Amino acid sequence: MRGIRPLSALLAVAAVLLVPACGGKARDRAAASGPGTEGFPVTVSNCGVENTYQRPPQRAVSLNQHATEVMLALGLEKSMVGTGYLDDKVLPEYQAAFDSVKVLSKQYPSFETLLAAEPDFVYGGFGSTFAEKEGRGRPAFAKAGINTRLNIEECPAGPVTMATVDEEIRTVAKIFGVPERAEEQVNKLHGTLERVDGKLAGVAPAKLFVYDSGDKTAFTAGGKGIGNELIRRAGGVNLFADVDKAFGDVSFEQVAERAPEVVVIYDYGDQSVEDKKKFLLANPALKDVPAIKNQRFAVLPLSSTVLGVRVPAAVESLARQIHPDRFR
Repeated sequence: MRGIRPLSALLAVAAVLLVPACGGKARDRAAASGPGTEGFPVTVSNCGVENTYQRPPQRAVSLNQHATEVMLALGLEKSMVGTGYLDDKVLPEYQAAFDSVKVLSKQYPSFETLLAAEPDFVYGGFGSTFAEKEGRGRPAFAKAGINTRLNIEECPAGPVTMATVDEEIRTVAKIFGVPERAEEQVNKLHGTLERVDGKLAGVAPAKLFVYDSGDKTAFTAGGKGIGNELIRRAGGVNLFADVDKAFGDVSFEQVAERAPEVVVIYDYGDQSVEDKKKFLLANPALKDVPAIKNQRFAVLPLSSTVLGVRVPAAVESLARQIHPDRFR
């Protein structure tokens, strides 16, 4: 054991030295890249963390589908050195750009793997991107000289709406010094919403229950996430909008009491949509629910139900499923 302890100590010292060394590289790259770009420095406060960007990031890493697709929609792939953790295939229009970026890991890369990519910016879609217990807390990145951003659906200052989507796109574009690209994207996304609004004028909203997952309880969409806005814009009413967070657990008895007309299944993970339908149809607590009796289901991929560039297309998809007569 005496022979092992000195080696462990040396490894510990090496690990401690690694972070400042990588942080030093990030700072050295910034210093070597010349004078600041017009409009910089830019200071951004995000989920309790303030970062100042002296110039646009040049070695960005994106983690989670919606963060990655915001970057690609803004044409930032040449400023990216890595990505990771997709729930679905990247949208076809972004596939070529995505293929030019190195995939660091299938899920979340370790902090050491991230440091090895020598990023100057890490952008995460979910709070789990920056999990302290996994060694990826935002303070650790700051100590290494790396700026970070978390999708603002994870720390909303108020209701999460399309205005929040616009804000996220515009802020990322501002960080990279490409505000005009943000306006192009925002206009495109709102064009889709306007078309749907025209189709749904005067429609009677359908009562919806979102089934994400769960067997003892139902994990559903609450009122604090973009999913609630998505449902409203698609001509529906989220029956669990009173759940005071983006997602939450409710009992199947509560679902039965609220009598949804349509069940919206979020498609992701190992459990297929068909398996989720079979479970709901066989659940005795739900046997008298109109949506179950009439087998009225709608399906959305999870990647379309979180705050990102897919939201307007998801609104149209859901609207077509619950109000098909308006799209004939």
